[in-house]
Amino acid sequence: MAGRVGARSHRKSISDSSVKDFVVHVASPAELVRKFGGDNVIDRVLIANNGIAAVKCMRSVRRWAYEVFGNDRAIFFVCMVTPEDLKANAEYIKQADHYVMVPGGSNNHNYANVEVILDVALRTDVQAVWAGWGHASEFPRLPETLAANKIVFIGPPAQAMHALGDKIASSIVAQTADVPTLPWNGLDLRIDGLESLPPGSIVTVPKDLYEKGCVEDATKGVESARRIGFPVMIKASEGGGGKGIRRCNTEADFPMLFRQVQLEVPGSPIFIMKLATNVRHLEVQLLADKYGNAISLFGRDCSIQRRHQKIIEEAPASEADPDVFLEMEKAAVRLAKMVGYVSAGTVEYLYSAETGFHFLELNPRLQVEHPCTEMVADVNLPACQLQVAMGLPLHRIKDIRVLYGQAPWEANEIDFDNPSPRPAPHGHVIAARITSENPDEGFKPSGGSVNELNFRSGKNVWGYFSVAASGGLHEFADSQFGHI
Repeated sequence: MAGRVGARSHRKSISDSSVKDFVVHVASPAELVRKFGGDNVIDRVLIANNGIAAVKCMRSVRRWAYEVFGNDRAIFFVCMVTPEDLKANAEYIKQADHYVMVPGGSNNHNYANVEVILDVALRTDVQAVWAGWGHASEFPRLPETLAANKIVFIGPPAQAMHALGDKIASSIVAQTADVPTLPWNGLDLRIDGLESLPPGSIVTVPKDLYEKGCVEDATKGVESARRIGFPVMIKASEGGGGKGIRRCNTEADFPMLFRQVQLEVPGSPIFIMKLATNVRHLEVQLLADKYGNAISLFGRDCSIQRRHQKIIEEAPASEADPDVFLEMEKAAVRLAKMVGYVSAGTVEYLYSAETGFHFLELNPRLQVEHPCTEMVADVNLPACQLQVAMGLPLHRIKDIRVLYGQAPWEANEIDFDNPSPRPAPHGHVIAARITSENPDEGFKPSGGSVNELNFRSGKNVWGYFSVAASGGLHEFADSQFGHI
């Protein structure tokens, strides 16, 4: 179901001898950090996730570790395991070097519980935590708590997550950066005083300004919807994955739908946005280091969705004119630099040829569809996240150097803002999410057992799964158990 076709770009190939020489001279993560400009040795990682996220992380990092160190076990992975995952014979448990039992039930007792994550991290003496997507991956309190205990979070710092991971705050930052946004209840909000800040300063959204972008109750929400014009979207700022979002066509339906959003994402601020019709959902993959460098790794088209959930993804995003998409990439990079973003992230836009592009949100984490980007860019994103967390600058990461046409193991800096030639994606990828859902109940997620599952990846076709034959999905598991 997924494949890659097309000619390769200008990038230089890596000879076998250069890879062999590199393996000889770099024997461990400590040596990698010392030789390539890093400052954090990481060789023990806790994966605060389960399912396909955990599987993909370990698979990707071990492939990178074998290439770099000649040892696919150079990074020791610790996983959290609930009784339900253990009983379901979850695939990621088999791949872990060590696992720790945590309380079962809904994710607020385990994978989304910051205290549980910290406790496991401290008990297992890891240097870093990878949260993947979902669960606690977008909780600013997780990087804050880990940093207070001298543990590295493999992802953005808390202040960047506050500024861009929150849908209301990110819209304010986007407007301040003159990135187009759809009409919403905070369309006139801007951060003042940026002109007086020294170059390279990190931008934050003041609390009082943020609160002006929140809709406190249904009465004020209706007033905003009238100004914007129906139909509108009622959205929870902390929602995602199809949760905390409702389309409202009429004023009479507004109070009920507003209450549904409140109940679906308890405690989340809510905002009202104009419904966009006949548009594409296009997104830009970002990667940034802690030295102020940020780059775009091309785009993806995730327009085919069901219940506000992506089900088919493709890369690159070919629907927009190349010059227009370049502007979308530059805007995404500008936003990342404004807030001091670090690690992988995705800026999402709504696009049509008639109205152009409008900022939707930034996801401050790796996304499910990142393998599409990996195939057209030849960049191992989980491995890049790990190297960024180790303190390596982007221009010392091999995959990034090759992407920009540079010798893989040299140290020269790269002009990421004005590269010549500009990197280009190669081929085209289509991917599908494999889910366990009941079509008779509106595709509601459902659990069950897996009797047989047989898939073999090839050079241009990949697939990975969170379960295997004789496994299953329990009631608290993510309904997505595969990606092809």
